[in-house]
Amino acid sequence: MRLGLRRPRRLAAVGLAAVVCLLCVLGVVAWSGASEPSRPGTRPLLLGGIAPDPAAPGGILERPTDAGPRVPTADEQAWLAVGSVPGATETQRDMARQALLDLRLLTLPNGDVAAAWHGIWKYVWPRDAAWAAAAYAATGHGDDAARVLRRLAALRSPDGTWEARYRLDGTPVDDGRAAQLDANGWFPWATWFWYEHQRPDDPAARDHLAALWPAVREAADHAAASLGDDGLPRRSADYWETRTDQQTLGTAAPLLTGLRAAADLGRRVGAGEDAARWSAAATRLADAVDTRFGAHGYPRTPSAKGGADAAVTWLGPPFAAGDPDVDAAVRRSAADLTLPNGGILPGAKWGGDLTAAWTPETAGFALYEAASGDHAAATARLDWLAAHRTAAGSLPEKVDARGLPASVAPLAWTAAAVLLALGAQETALPTPPP
Repeated sequence: MRLGLRRPRRLAAVGLAAVVCLLCVLGVVAWSGASEPSRPGTRPLLLGGIAPDPAAPGGILERPTDAGPRVPTADEQAWLAVGSVPGATETQRDMARQALLDLRLLTLPNGDVAAAWHGIWKYVWPRDAAWAAAAYAATGHGDDAARVLRRLAALRSPDGTWEARYRLDGTPVDDGRAAQLDANGWFPWATWFWYEHQRPDDPAARDHLAALWPAVREAADHAAASLGDDGLPRRSADYWETRTDQQTLGTAAPLLTGLRAAADLGRRVGAGEDAARWSAAATRLADAVDTRFGAHGYPRTPSAKGGADAAVTWLGPPFAAGDPDVDAAVRRSAADLTLPNGGILPGAKWGGDLTAAWTPETAGFALYEAASGDHAAATARLDWLAAHRTAAGSLPEKVDARGLPASVAPLAWTAAAVLLALGAQETALPTPPP
């Protein structure tokens, strides 16, 4: 997903007048930029949340922006009781509870995870689904995590890669977007993260891992093969979902985590040769990231002109061991990217609305801070997220310049990141060994 800019690419055959007309109807901007604040007379995209409803399409009812909190059903309450609801305060636990319920509703019985339950967001982004699986694992819902991972494994292409996004029937969304290489890092990491939360002697967990292993192996092999002579992966669209002529941190960081995770899984399942190969590739990539990105303070691209990128948080806990240089870069990036409304911008070179904060990035910084032991900073960021939910308690994709929820809610990626951050405040999350 284009970091929530889930807008169809303008087709050359469509006239400009038709595009403008369509945008007026939808109240959104085109693929090339971020959503603008709603203009008078336009229908806002923001939803208040979602609720289960057997009579609604897909069994999910979209709730209006002014909808208040809903009472969980008996089935939802029983499901919550199986796992844990993280949070140090009642407000944080309420946010976690709602995030879990929203994530559960966005997860279909076949394991598909819709990014959101509305229009052009109602697709599966492999990254979002991988983070959702990790959040399920961290909160004690291992079966749900395994279901999501097995679906992701089934969606992969024959070459071991994933498309940018999929419809809920499993078919790729063919709108011209290239496959995003970062999924080859997120899937092995999520599988490893899930397995870290299972009992090694649990036969069901071993069976699930055996079923997932071919996809892990193919993903890691492709990730290793993508590294060039300079040790960095080839150019690829990343979580910004924009075309790029340069390598980006948004691709390099997930692949580094994924290779390390796959290598550790390989050692556990007896695939020593695979593990050694991926470990060597991870070492090459880590050295290249330090040399090319680290020399400039870990910007978005291997140049000082790349500017700060929220993806720098993926180079530290819980994705990698702490590093003083990375920590300094994360702190500088947080200062550079924090907007007056208190939230985080995706990057210094972000081409969309520069007044709207993005909740996945804000939660990502909270996750890094919590996993790194800076609990005060993480608490402040998590409390900000809690204060900027919709009236129904769901986490929106964005927060506008006025400090109001914007775009669509709930967003699966944000819900998952918040749950991981809240969990990291209480218990150390596992980190793939170098």
